[in-house]
Amino acid sequence: MVNIITRRGFDGGLANAYFGQYSEGDGATKSADLSWGMKRDRGWLSGTLQYTDEDPVWASDRPYSAFPSTVRHPTTGLSAINQHGTLIDPTLGSLTVNAGADPRNIANYHRTAVSDYANVTEQQTLKTGMERKSAFVDGGFEINERLLLRGSALYSVRDTFRNIPGYPYQSRVWGAMNAPLSIDSYYNPLGNQSGVANPRAVNYQRRTWEVPRSGNNKVTTVRASMMLEGNFDWGGQTLYWDAGYLFNRLRTDKTGTGDLNLRNVQLASGPSYYNTATGRVECGSAAAPIAYGSGAGQCVPWNPLAPYGGSYGGTLADPVLRAFLVPDNLDRGETRTRSFTANLSGTMFALPAGDLAFAVGMEARTEEGTFTPSLQKQRGETTNSRKAPTRGDYRANEVYAELNIPLLQDLPFARSLSLDVASRYSDYDVFGSTTNSKVGLEWRPSDELLVRANWGQGFRAPTINDLFGGEQDFFPAYTDPCDSRFGVARASAVCLAAVPVGYRQVASGGVPAGSPNVQSNLAFISGSNPDTKPETSTTTTVGFVYSPQWADGLGITLDWWKIDIQHAIVQNTPTDILNDCYVRNVASACGAFKRDPVTGEITTLNYAFTNAGWLKTSGVDLGMRYRLPSMAIGDIKLEWNSSYTRYRDIKSNDLATTPVNHTTGFGANFRLRSNFTADWSRGMFGAMWRVRYYSGIKEACAFDLAGGPECDKPDFVSPYTGRQPLRTVGPTVFNDFQLRMTLPWDGMVMLGANNVLGKVGSTLYSRPNSDFSYYGGFDLGRLVYMQYQQKF
Repeated sequence: MVNIITRRGFDGGLANAYFGQYSEGDGATKSADLSWGMKRDRGWLSGTLQYTDEDPVWASDRPYSAFPSTVRHPTTGLSAINQHGTLIDPTLGSLTVNAGADPRNIANYHRTAVSDYANVTEQQTLKTGMERKSAFVDGGFEINERLLLRGSALYSVRDTFRNIPGYPYQSRVWGAMNAPLSIDSYYNPLGNQSGVANPRAVNYQRRTWEVPRSGNNKVTTVRASMMLEGNFDWGGQTLYWDAGYLFNRLRTDKTGTGDLNLRNVQLASGPSYYNTATGRVECGSAAAPIAYGSGAGQCVPWNPLAPYGGSYGGTLADPVLRAFLVPDNLDRGETRTRSFTANLSGTMFALPAGDLAFAVGMEARTEEGTFTPSLQKQRGETTNSRKAPTRGDYRANEVYAELNIPLLQDLPFARSLSLDVASRYSDYDVFGSTTNSKVGLEWRPSDELLVRANWGQGFRAPTINDLFGGEQDFFPAYTDPCDSRFGVARASAVCLAAVPVGYRQVASGGVPAGSPNVQSNLAFISGSNPDTKPETSTTTTVGFVYSPQWADGLGITLDWWKIDIQHAIVQNTPTDILNDCYVRNVASACGAFKRDPVTGEITTLNYAFTNAGWLKTSGVDLGMRYRLPSMAIGDIKLEWNSSYTRYRDIKSNDLATTPVNHTTGFGANFRLRSNFTADWSRGMFGAMWRVRYYSGIKEACAFDLAGGPECDKPDFVSPYTGRQPLRTVGPTVFNDFQLRMTLPWDGMVMLGANNVLGKVGSTLYSRPNSDFSYYGGFDLGRLVYMQYQQKF
């Protein structure tokens, strides 16, 4: 937590130190911040220094992420592309060497079995590590009684660490860059150096377990602003104005390793021989040797069939081979924002109920961004897809006007009634122009009750990263709706026409999917979308604030809200795209992927930000706060906040034939979320207990499809896809606890635990907002912490 103090009158300081760690002994978080401020007759200066360091949490250390389908199903979802290496031969099939045996002898191999598969979560971070440093300063100087100069600056560096399993390399999926193990390779157990009767080249697949794909993403933010404020008298009124300039630069440096150099893999899998003079295996042949090493014109042979961890030659445990096959890479991106604003506000004249207030202003803003991948990616020479440098920018000019009109005051049932109207005109050089307005009404029938209603239009342009942020290869988890076992549209005419009878989705390693949401066998491409358009919205809210005099300390807020978004900017997923094509009959979605015309396997798929037809949602927010009368045992405060979503519906396009996707209660769209907090204090001591509630969720069944503990509605029938076994998961509740003590020297110490009871959230095989069978917003365990705060 960063305490950025910008109050003009602040004079003093505030320091915090924090340490927290999960009860499993991981995920330690250390942070410290120092805020200070000083006020003088004609100015002020304040600032904040902050440092945070968060250790990663590894997926293997939690039951819900230790296996792809949790510890309940430890063999489901394992990857056939494993760390032992698999030989693929048209005659012999898929073979893996016996444990501890010589991989150069074909007699030492067995048919690849599930017991050979890789549990990829062993090398995966559940929570990324992060280090953040920041410095913020804000100040102002009163030039005279009518003129003030103020400015602020921020410098922040955030460095995150992420680890995913070694690359699932397959020698036969790269076209011209395919790299089968040569018939002349020393390591080929079916090659001409093995002594077999019919020597031949072989294909293989190997997960590079020795070199997990790890990366650091360093984001450096520089922001500076300067504003001149003043006032002047005109027509008997005092008017207030300001003019300012803002500059913001965000630079991203992504460094990583784990992707293979495709050209070097071809060389390393090519001809090789044992050089008796050097006592090692080298590329080429005795008659035509290739210099040994990782530099230009050199080569190091690879034995992809040697299991991880053994004392074999030619593995990526050799640093020379690792340098030859797995180079480091650097991608860079940068966005810049420049904004000039000017505003004028004040009162125009008096009305019977009060002064008519106004505000007008303008903004001229420029957004620009660049993305420059590593040279190897630009050339298409790595297992991470070819990427071209991108650059983009746009400019926006905006003006606005707002009026606050008092209508009634100090009348029966109308202590006050006011109307607020505003409108903003925006002109984008790439999106065109738009006008968005809002109307707000506030009615206070008594001192106890405030009734409010608002209607407003919104406009959100895609960010530079949305448009020009580049692309990246992923092996995402998804469910093919045409899969004959788990697909929601498996019996539909469009699926039967697209895939062969009995089609099974191909999971990692070319094996049939054992559950929904399995990792893809081939890399899909995710990234920015330069065709993303702005989204527009209409928001309506009606509510009240009630603070009754008969119950001192009680406050109640209740708000109904409704949001309609047109052309909603959404992050498509492979499952979304496939369902749009085969379930919702959105023809445009069918062009985002290709299938093998014979097997039906999805061979390419592009997914990125896109515009949906519309998104509509509505619900109710309730807040209640009550401070009990002081008692001998101390002071007690209660607070309850809840958000209930009536519906959240998405339509992929505006065609009448496209069905609506009702998402409330599915995925990460909880119908009800509620927090209740009880706080007690007496003298220098205090305590807090908080309860966090998430309502239940529904998802397609992954197991017990005919009915059972993990599929309680096997006969559920969808109006769009027909029979689709459904699983309902009950609510999840987390509890937090804190003790605190105020010290005589303006200090405070706090001891607490988030998720103090160690609750593990519900298993969700649909993986909402997560790479694992667990909702990404749930607690990862019991987090115990201590915090010290000092004022001075």
